[in-house]
Amino acid sequence: MRFRGNKQFASAVGLVLGLLCAVEAAKVNKHKPWIETTYHGIVTENDDKVLLDPPLIALDKDAPLRYAESFEVTLSEEGEICGFRIHGQNVPFEAVVLDKSTGEGVIRAKDKLDCELQKEHTFTIQAYDCGEGPDGTNMKKSHKATVHIQVNDINEYSPVFKEKSYKATVIEGKKYDSILKVEAVDADCSFQFSQICNYEIVTPDVPFTIDKDGFIKNTEKLSYGKERMYKLTVTAYDCGKNRASEDVLVKISIKPTCKPSWQGFNKRIEYEPGTGSLALFPSMHLETCDEPITSIRASIELETNHIGKGCDRDTYSEKSLHKLCGASSGTVELLPAPSSSANWTVGLPTDNGHDSDQVFEFNGTQAIKVPDGLVSTSLKEPFTISVWMRHGPGAHEKETILCNSDKTEMNRHHYSLYVHNCRLILLLRQDPSEAENYKPAEFHWKLDQVCDKEWHHYVLNVEFPTVSLFVDGSAFEPFLVTEDYPLHASKIETQLTIGACWQENSGHDNDTETVSEPTSGGSARMAQFFRGNLAGLMIRSGKLENKKVIDCLYTCKEGLDVQLPEEVASAVKVEFNPNQSSLTVEGDEIDAFDKVMQHISYLNSRQFPTPGIRHLRISTTVKCFSEESCVTVPDAEGYVMVLQPEEPKISLSGIDHFARSATEFESQEGVMLFPELRIVSTITREVEADPESEAVGGANDDPTVQEAVVSEEIMHNLDTCEVTVVGDELDGEHESLEVDMPPLQQHGLEMSSSNLGLVITGVNTMANYEQVLRLIHYKNWHTEALFDRKFKLVCSELNGRYISNDFRVEVNVIHTASPVEHANNAMVQPNFINPVHHASVDLPGHNLVNAHQASVVPSAATIVIVVCVSFLVFMIILGVFRIRAAHQRTMRDQENGKENEMDWDDSALTITVNPMETYEDQHSSEEEEEEEEESEDGEEEDDITSAESESSEDEENGEPEDQKGASRQQQLEWDDSTLTY
Repeated sequence: MRFRGNKQFASAVGLVLGLLCAVEAAKVNKHKPWIETTYHGIVTENDDKVLLDPPLIALDKDAPLRYAESFEVTLSEEGEICGFRIHGQNVPFEAVVLDKSTGEGVIRAKDKLDCELQKEHTFTIQAYDCGEGPDGTNMKKSHKATVHIQVNDINEYSPVFKEKSYKATVIEGKKYDSILKVEAVDADCSFQFSQICNYEIVTPDVPFTIDKDGFIKNTEKLSYGKERMYKLTVTAYDCGKNRASEDVLVKISIKPTCKPSWQGFNKRIEYEPGTGSLALFPSMHLETCDEPITSIRASIELETNHIGKGCDRDTYSEKSLHKLCGASSGTVELLPAPSSSANWTVGLPTDNGHDSDQVFEFNGTQAIKVPDGLVSTSLKEPFTISVWMRHGPGAHEKETILCNSDKTEMNRHHYSLYVHNCRLILLLRQDPSEAENYKPAEFHWKLDQVCDKEWHHYVLNVEFPTVSLFVDGSAFEPFLVTEDYPLHASKIETQLTIGACWQENSGHDNDTETVSEPTSGGSARMAQFFRGNLAGLMIRSGKLENKKVIDCLYTCKEGLDVQLPEEVASAVKVEFNPNQSSLTVEGDEIDAFDKVMQHISYLNSRQFPTPGIRHLRISTTVKCFSEESCVTVPDAEGYVMVLQPEEPKISLSGIDHFARSATEFESQEGVMLFPELRIVSTITREVEADPESEAVGGANDDPTVQEAVVSEEIMHNLDTCEVTVVGDELDGEHESLEVDMPPLQQHGLEMSSSNLGLVITGVNTMANYEQVLRLIHYKNWHTEALFDRKFKLVCSELNGRYISNDFRVEVNVIHTASPVEHANNAMVQPNFINPVHHASVDLPGHNLVNAHQASVVPSAATIVIVVCVSFLVFMIILGVFRIRAAHQRTMRDQENGKENEMDWDDSALTITVNPMETYEDQHSSEEEEEEEEESEDGEEEDDITSAESESSEDEENGEPEDQKGASRQQQLEWDDSTLTY
């Protein structure tokens, strides 16, 4: 038995050793625990249990056996988990393992949670297993999972009113839509429990009601005699039906019928142009209903945003305005009004609704090229760029205002001004230099004005490397300046464009598009189009604009003004904004305050202001000794109606038809086109008839009697006069229009010319323009084939707002010959009577032959002479008949009493009658050798005669429209008393 027992013991020991080996082989911890990557949980305030989705369970793929704390072998489930670990700062949660074998766990709140302090919590969690061996070494951790826990609110707070009490004052006899508003708040964090769902008036039997938003109004008209003050108790409920912890007291005072307001104020105030300053509130006073006040503050605002570029300004060209403001020369206008000499803006859409203010519209598809040579490309010296711009939010792409880029081969931008994301950016790339160093290349200004859809005036003073920006007269520094290397040396010419950047068609279709150029009609490759309005784009090189000039360019011609009476000057304070469109008046005495308000006036210094409405608003704040019963003065609104100014009628008159010899056209001085030009401007006024004369004559009973019309002459400035050729353009090879430059420069005027004519620009008086225009002369040094030339003169003011009549001048060329010498002196030189005070007459051409031809008369030509003399008499009679017929036509076209005179200059006129001309033409074959020179002269004269005859016949058929309406009081007459046949 003993042996047997030892054998059994040995078998048991072997079994244990086998199990130990098996455990030793399986005790290696190979796998990490596994959990979900994200958990979402909900926990309620004052509760610690968190509901997780999905549930917190960790899994482990290791063998189901492990060492316990002792060396005893035990059986266990697979994947035992020893714990969870939470990562994060001040996390008010803990994770607990419920079952190690299944890996099930739970998250609990460690402390009491408060939704009002924090609505959500986010942290990470990690599971770890029990490791290897009895001491748990080599413990493995799972990946970190994110846990989001939302704290649910409970309705633990009650509504609380923002104010301890509320006060309001109402006027008797009026039902209000809203008297005042009470407002309560709730500290709960959830939408349901933090919202106020209802207000309630607790006080019974009061004529007031309150809505769910807290607005109190009366249910019936209130009477000051019945009750002067109502005291209401109001409570509030949140959406969880919790009532306010404390009700609030509301006091509503009843005022008598007296209404605090501005009295004696006319809503419509008419302003007649040219009358100077107009008092806006001459009889106005503030009614405070006997309430004692401590101070008054009133703001008067004049709305002028809709007028022109922000207010009423002179609409002269920007170049003229620069001169008027004192800027020196050197200014180049890049967006001029279209004319014969400045035609690159012809195709751009313009804004015609602002009284001839030259505004150009860019819609993102149009741009213009500035002619070469107009602006110097050298920007090493100081220069100034100024522009008026109105720009909306726009897109996120660059929008170019001005750009100078390579004309061919490359697309380098040398300098440009553009808008990008409400930033104004100036790009200025330096020319190649010896030192290839970084230099400032881009200047950025982030401005609200760039994107507010209002007009603003921008001036950039560039003195490299410094750039100063003035917007509406205020200085701004760039918030960012970027640098770049200078451009590489290149001989490529540049192209200056407005509204986009010119770039070579190099295949960049994503950034460019083809558009039609307004000036040439061809296709241009453009990029970075501008969307908005531009006006007055100028470049001035060599000198910077000073602050005085900049302020002058921006200053409005209309605004508010006040002349303080001496007795109240110290009691009232008055402040203006920079452009005088608003002012603030402060004081503490009602009487003094009223006097100042009565002296506030509207002033428009333009001779011809823009008509229309300017809205007025008076906002008033009153402070009283007793705040409970202090008055509230409502805003007073009205408008200034600027009446239509009397439009001037600019009339040009003078000699409109005259003749000069060919030698004068070919001389150094040429022919003066407007030697007796007269410029007169008149306005027509309606004047009421004398009431006494009406009473005597019984005019009141006659409905056909109208008001008397009076025309009076006024003086004002002109800014443009343009002389254009009617008919064929000027041929620069043998004709020109010129003007004496010293008088032009003396008056500060400028002249530009083209093959269409010339344009004189600059703001100056009519008398000075008249003086300069009289000096315009026409020269033609090839008059053989010329019979006449026609010109048209038009003058205007305010950039074309007022335009004169078309004054047309026709000048005839008289081809002269030497005097005829006769043996018996029977043929003498005929002369014209000086036709001063005679109207224009269309004359047939003069065919004048050389004098020496008359001496060569064949003996067999007697009969021919008689025939020629008879023909000549017939032609003279026919000419006189034509002249008188033309005179009768012109007399029917008289209009407005204009005194256009025709002045014939016959100082060099010689008519020689050659009775043998026809005979010589018929016998030219017989005398070819002797008359070769005479025949050539005769052919030239025949050509002239033919041309002149055609012109005469054309004019005879019908008078041109340009001469209709010109009054002619005189008639041209022929004096044939000395004419020898």
